Amino acid sequence: MFTLTGMGDEISFKLEKQMEVLASEEIKYLELRGIEGRNVLDFTNDELKNIKKILDNYAFKISAIASPIGKISLSEEFDYHLIRFRRAIEIAHFFQVPYIRIFSYYIPKDLDLSQYRDEVLRRMGRKVEIAKEENIILLSENEHGIYGENPKNCLDILQSINSPNLRCLFDPGNFIIEGIKPFDEAYLLLKDYIEYVHMKDAVYAPGEIKATLPGEGEGQIKEILTALKSKGFKGFVSIEPHLSISSQFAGISGDVLFRNAIQSLKKIIAEIGS
Repeated sequence: MFTLTGMGDEISFKLEKQMEVLASEEIKYLELRGIEGRNVLDFTNDELKNIKKILDNYAFKISAIASPIGKISLSEEFDYHLIRFRRAIEIAHFFQVPYIRIFSYYIPKDLDLSQYRDEVLRRMGRKVEIAKEENIILLSENEHGIYGENPKNCLDILQSINSPNLRCLFDPGNFIIEGIKPFDEAYLLLKDYIEYVHMKDAVYAPGEIKATLPGEGEGQIKEILTALKSKGFKGFVSIEPHLSISSQFAGISGDVLFRNAIQSLKKIIAEIGS
């Protein structure tokens, strides 16, 4: 049913440590984002070959390239960004992975998102055209501050472009930041497009967000996973708990808290039946 993977750079800057922790929980996939504090798109071809060698030594595969593509302002140069996007595609081909995580652009604060819809769709559409040519599936993630920060806009992108090469990367924790109930208000709207899930949970209060273990927050994790199981979902569920010592919504967890997050997730999966 669910294939577990993880955002390894939340565990450690060291690739070997990332895989050791995941393997200790019987996970053999890694969502590749960062190593030694550098994003995957910034590695040279020789460095990628070395990474591949280490992955092979640990018998690991990549579930997705966790690129930062689309995580820029609409005021930034698109042509240069396309160069970065094509590099992401090269790297996906190198690791023989069909998925690249992307975003739908930061929108100026306190402005109507709809003003920027046409430009967002133009840019997203161009990338999807390239992805189709390259046999790549783009995973559009909901994220605070971007056009696709709410379910309505996520659906707008997916329906307007209407391509099997653009699917939804569903992140419950990121919806909580917007004060949105992930299952009641987001999953039911986006369920037909969900191809990949980031497992992040949290509790929300105005002006504050606090990360929790999966199932201990307001992410409606059990409801989401139960619904996915019912619809025959067989994709990746990637652990990205954003836990830290202070339990704030920071992008690091460390090995102990990351293991705790995996175990909490496994408990929920066992309860609903795998």
